[in-house]
Amino acid sequence: MNYSMISYILGWIFNFEAAFMILPGITAIIYREKNGLAFLITMLICLTIGIPLTRRKRKSKVFHAKEGAVTVALSWLVLSIAGALPFIISGSIPHPIDAIFETVSGFTTTGASILNNVEALSHCMLIWRSFTHWIGGMGVLVFILCLLPLTGGYHMNLMKAESPGPSVSKLVPKVQSTAKILYTIYIILTVVEIIFLLIGKMPLFDTLCLSFGTAGTGGFGIKNDSIASYSTYNQVVITVFMILFGINFNAYYLLLTKKVMQAAKNEEVRYYLGIIGLAIVVIAINTREMFTSFGRAFQQAAFQVGSIITTTGYATTDFNVWPVFSKTILVILMFVGACAGSTGGGIKVSRLLILCKSARKELQLYLHPNAVKKIKMDDKAIPHEVVRATNMFLFVYIMIFVISLLIISLDNLDMVSNFTAIAATLNNIGPGLGAVGPTGNFNTYSYISKGVMIFDMLAGRLEVFPLLLLFKRDTWRKF
Repeated sequence: MNYSMISYILGWIFNFEAAFMILPGITAIIYREKNGLAFLITMLICLTIGIPLTRRKRKSKVFHAKEGAVTVALSWLVLSIAGALPFIISGSIPHPIDAIFETVSGFTTTGASILNNVEALSHCMLIWRSFTHWIGGMGVLVFILCLLPLTGGYHMNLMKAESPGPSVSKLVPKVQSTAKILYTIYIILTVVEIIFLLIGKMPLFDTLCLSFGTAGTGGFGIKNDSIASYSTYNQVVITVFMILFGINFNAYYLLLTKKVMQAAKNEEVRYYLGIIGLAIVVIAINTREMFTSFGRAFQQAAFQVGSIITTTGYATTDFNVWPVFSKTILVILMFVGACAGSTGGGIKVSRLLILCKSARKELQLYLHPNAVKKIKMDDKAIPHEVVRATNMFLFVYIMIFVISLLIISLDNLDMVSNFTAIAATLNNIGPGLGAVGPTGNFNTYSYISKGVMIFDMLAGRLEVFPLLLLFKRDTWRKF
């Protein structure tokens, strides 16, 4: 284990976290809020730890996949704990577990909250809360790869450990250039959404907060009713951009490089959009009687479907009161998730496609035992390692889900609330059903249950394995 390189990167995590605090600090100055002092204190703490770690001499630059996974997992833990300090220091969220839950929910782009009254928070706390979505959406390690002149050939190990999906590919030969391209697309889409929301006469502060949440597919609202009080135009804009941020960013790169036909043939994106379209139509028909017109039902269905499948978690209506059929579809979409290589969570459409094709292959082998069958996606054979990793991911995912469900059931809440609470946190969605529905929150759970869900949110964002490696003894051996 290369501890010197791990500590070096963790040092930069502290330094960058201090830099991230500038935005809420400026917001506090603009609105003359005393809570801004909490960000200054946190900045000083982060820099006190971060600067010495980055100045230490590195014994070796050798950096394998194991170090990459451990570094990513530790980085997200450090990021979350340091990010919770402003809430604790200011007294906005005094209990450490609650503050860490809220911050982890922010960075992992989950959007699950323990707050009963969001509007009671100061402007600087609200924008920090939403900004964590934007930071965590594309990944803080990917961000660091963009800016730091790192050498030693370990870029890909970091990117693989942090980026969502069954496999990670480089857009261009250099990993650093790939990271820059991804973040450029990310920033451009965010800016375009901000412009469209401003055209809809949304206040600038609200626009920034909601755009950060949409881009990162997070879902922290700044009002108690989430997005319900905003105009239909703004709701439609957010709907469109939620869906756009759930698309594999590789498809955008193909469009930018004028490879339109190649982008159009992307199997995962086509299925992703197909699932969204079908779910919207079915739910709109099923909930027609609850709205003034079919158009209104369609618009509300589109928002909720887009919010759930992309794991954003914004809400414009209380879908807790929808027919059971519609709610069942939403729960299914919680598990489906967005595309790999996007800012969305969930199992991912690509994994489900691989699992479906694997099942079809096995059925064909029963009929023709001697046949040689390959699983293909986008006319390319999927390596056996990817198929194996997908199967193992599903197994571990189910085990974590079951164990988490058993533990939080000790709080004696109803089954629907418990099941969807784990589904919402492990898939990084935000709201569930029952007590954790769009009008509820996660504050009803005990601190032990919140601790379990903190683990689930991190496991969901890091795709399980990097976090689990921290608990394996062999991981920490020097050889």
